[in-house]
Amino acid sequence: MPPDAHHEVNALQRASDIIVQKSTREGFGLTVTEAMWKGKPVIGGAVGGIVLQLRDYNTGFLVHSPEGCAFRIRYLLHRPEMARRLGKMAREFVRQHFLITRKIRDYLTLMILRENPTERIMEL
Repeated sequence: MPPDAHHEVNALQRASDIIVQKSTREGFGLTVTEAMWKGKPVIGGAVGGIVLQLRDYNTGFLVHSPEGCAFRIRYLLHRPEMARRLGKMAREFVRQHFLITRKIRDYLTLMILRENPTERIMEL
């Protein structure tokens, strides 16, 4: 697909039961985070930025080979409840770690800590 096929990629991700990003090298690929935000289980190559996005057996699966990828695809297709659970956890993981609201939370936390440097427990 051409690089500007954003609508098509969005439609394919939303219609998919599982998203696979089996890269051999990868930076912080937005494909993985986009799919996770859409609540889809993701199977990704255990390389680069994909490892920072997926938590193996928690928000998706990290794989090292095409055979491992095929095994996980089959595993999820035969366990739709597990696929839904992974997708739900993946969406929450993105909400907590990759949205701009997390940056705001971090910034506010830093401001509170600067104003109260002796506090050992902080409630937000």
